[in-house]
Amino acid sequence: MGTIVPMLTEITIDNLGVISHATAEFSSGLSVVTGETGAGKTMVVSSLRLLCGSRADASRVRSGADRAVVEGRFSTSGLGDAARGRAEAVVEGAGGVADDNGEFIALRTVTSAGRSKAHLGGRSVPAAALKEFSEQLITVHGQNDQLRLLAADQQRAAVDAQVGDVFNRYEAAWSEYRRLAKDLQERTLKRRELAQEIDRLRFAIDEIDAVAPASGEDAELVELIRRLQDVDTVREQAVTALHAIDGADGGGFDDSSPASDLLGQAAAALAGDDPELAQLSEQLSDITSQLGDISVALGSFLSGLPSDPSELDRLLQRQGEIKSLTRKYAPDCEGVVAWRAKAAQRLEKIDVSSDALDKLEKEVQSAHKEALALAKQLSKARQGVAARLSKQVTAELAGLAMGKSRFEVAVSTVELGPHGIDEVEFRLASMPGAEARPLASSASGGELSRVMLALELFQGADTRGATLVFDEVDAGVGGVAAVEIGRRLAQLAKNNQVIVVTHLPQVAAYADMHLHVSKHVGDDTVTSGVEELSRERRIEELSRMLAGLADTETGRAHAEELLDRAQQECAEMRAG
Repeated sequence: MGTIVPMLTEITIDNLGVISHATAEFSSGLSVVTGETGAGKTMVVSSLRLLCGSRADASRVRSGADRAVVEGRFSTSGLGDAARGRAEAVVEGAGGVADDNGEFIALRTVTSAGRSKAHLGGRSVPAAALKEFSEQLITVHGQNDQLRLLAADQQRAAVDAQVGDVFNRYEAAWSEYRRLAKDLQERTLKRRELAQEIDRLRFAIDEIDAVAPASGEDAELVELIRRLQDVDTVREQAVTALHAIDGADGGGFDDSSPASDLLGQAAAALAGDDPELAQLSEQLSDITSQLGDISVALGSFLSGLPSDPSELDRLLQRQGEIKSLTRKYAPDCEGVVAWRAKAAQRLEKIDVSSDALDKLEKEVQSAHKEALALAKQLSKARQGVAARLSKQVTAELAGLAMGKSRFEVAVSTVELGPHGIDEVEFRLASMPGAEARPLASSASGGELSRVMLALELFQGADTRGATLVFDEVDAGVGGVAAVEIGRRLAQLAKNNQVIVVTHLPQVAAYADMHLHVSKHVGDDTVTSGVEELSRERRIEELSRMLAGLADTETGRAHAEELLDRAQQECAEMRAG
């Protein structure tokens, strides 16, 4: 077995295709899935695609079932820090959590009506979240993926995956250049309109600054004006109450004694030896004390009342000025202040003066120079990767029964753009001396499968801990080439978890784990199940795969020899 931590640890399938129910556990190293035609072995890949967020297809739901369900368990512990952080951030963003084993459960349900639901870490998520999570852990290669390899952007991406940080630095420089260039273009083409906008903004800012409203000032004015409008009435009420308590100062009030004096006289009259009257005297003394506090408060209140007759007019004028602003810019003072701040920011950005445009043009030129310099660095790095890729993939193809073929990665120069100054194209020549032609017009399905495998071997040499799934990677291959594919998949599985659906015994013999999909044909239905094969069962399956010789001594002997030789090679690879 390999020493890496597997990303995919287990998958459970219910009612998908011909599989009614199956559970498979995966280990590190190389796992193969085999079975007779129609047994449903490709459903393993289909289920993984569903867990990776691919489009749900109602036709894949088992006949007679309401829904198909696929559940996968994934571990992120073998990922690098950056990839693990991205994967776990998707789960955390959805509110999901790991299970008791520290693994994340992904689940996809597809109904017979075509509706789909996805769950991750115990929480419902969009299918896109499954894609974002799984792309950090697992890569599925099937016939459709091989066809995508024909696209120019995919070929460029395969090269850029090897160029290092220079691509990210170029993307950032290009984005900054485009942002500045767009700003300059807008200011130049719309100079008149922007100049008019500048005038409007300056007028508005000057108008607001002339009033200089403060947040919440409008509400404070309402309260102050209300009190000023009622000030005479309020003053009269307070004075009357104060005179009733303490009496008038200098006359002008009636001749009756003030309340404080009368209460004092009553308290003095009750003071004596009688305990009941003495208690009443104390209560009257407390009331007298409270009247003193009220008297002080009334005096303070009266001294705080505005005495300037013109203050009300001044506040009403201020309120009118603020209302003129709130009618134009925002419903209240707080909004007017915020509008003014945004207007100032906008004004700063749209300066169309000659000095501002000259400064911006210099910034654009500087950003273009920086982007071009990084594009040249990126181009140099791509050419280095292209040379290595061409050489190593050609060497790999020689071992995959394509010894006369030559693989080339052509890097041609184009105008500076979002991806630099390069155009990348994969080409294949079928024989020495022949002109290499674009992959789309020169490779058969089987050749395309082997090119993809060779590319994965090139990229896998520098990776560790990835999970790679191959479906029909050995299509159109047999004989010695099949052995070489098995050997190279085993080599790839030294540092990665590799899962392969195959029909070739030469490939299956190299597996660390052999899963078999078997079907049972009943009177009305066909069902399939998945089992992990023991050594004895592997020999039987390899015998069947060799030539349908599962029940013969010759077939078993051939299968046993194939298995032992392949496993010996695997042991030597791991030890090397």
